[in-house]
Amino acid sequence: MKHTGRAFWIDSPGHGGIRDVALAAPGDGEVLVRTLFSGVSRGTETLVFRGGVPVSQHTAMRAPFQEGDFPGPVKYGYLNVGVVEEGPAELTGRTVFCLYPHQTRYVVPASAVTPVPDTVPAERAVLAGTVETAVNALWDAAPLVGDRIAVVGGGMVGCSVAALLARFPGVRVQLVDADPSRATIAEALGAGFATPEDAEGELDLVVHASATEAGLARSLELLRPEGTVLELSWYGDRQVSLPLGEAFHSRRLVIRSSQVGTVSPARPNRTYADRLAVALDLLADPALDALITGESPFEDLPDVLPRLASGEVPALCHRVRYAGNDGRIG
Repeated sequence: MKHTGRAFWIDSPGHGGIRDVALAAPGDGEVLVRTLFSGVSRGTETLVFRGGVPVSQHTAMRAPFQEGDFPGPVKYGYLNVGVVEEGPAELTGRTVFCLYPHQTRYVVPASAVTPVPDTVPAERAVLAGTVETAVNALWDAAPLVGDRIAVVGGGMVGCSVAALLARFPGVRVQLVDADPSRATIAEALGAGFATPEDAEGELDLVVHASATEAGLARSLELLRPEGTVLELSWYGDRQVSLPLGEAFHSRRLVIRSSQVGTVSPARPNRTYADRLAVALDLLADPALDALITGESPFEDLPDVLPRLASGEVPALCHRVRYAGNDGRIG
């Protein structure tokens, strides 16, 4: 029996539409998933939407179930929560997370979906991919009890990192962002807040996630001697200059990169599945609902994504709701 679905495609930079798709019946070891919610990660997905992926990064930036190629037409996305309608008995009827684009139904290998714990509402589970990035970042950063830490950049990834750091014993964490309205989100996550000019210095660790040249320069300024900046930002096709003269060498500062495409080498015994399972367990905390700042129906995506990309609709994670679901865990 064949199934049908509808998928959002970026037709060309800045323009998208919804297409009908035909789905084959799931075979052995496959599942048919009906989507309940998907999430738009404003940083990466809007960069893809505007056509900002450099040619040199076309392969590295491919999403697991992407179709088409950058800059378009391309079907892109990786925050999808749905219910398994057909497949192995142990998964049928379960709510699952999958790194799949915005599509009403889809067929994937059963190994590509992760059951959502009963303690996590389906509405919140769309955050799993971003919290997974934060888990990997903290595996790379290896913060210690009592560290003084700032997260520079109050976007979706930065807020996720701040939320996890706020749960470390004895750690003082401050979310730093130029937008004063982020103070409310920081408070909900259990972190302090400051604008860049008022941020506290002499820090052991700064996690940079603003994707701006100014943010990275300010991150270096906030460090104590021999402190570390963990760089989480991805700049796409933009060039970035850094003040590596002045006191950079005499203070023996460190800049390290972190990227979710590989599991942190600090955890050589962990797999991608292990990392995602940790992220889903962490999503039992209702404080993380603060990261979801808007919602719209799937059918509105062609109009909503340009407004997210332009900043007209301010957002951390924008949730997409699919027709015919009630949001309950299956």
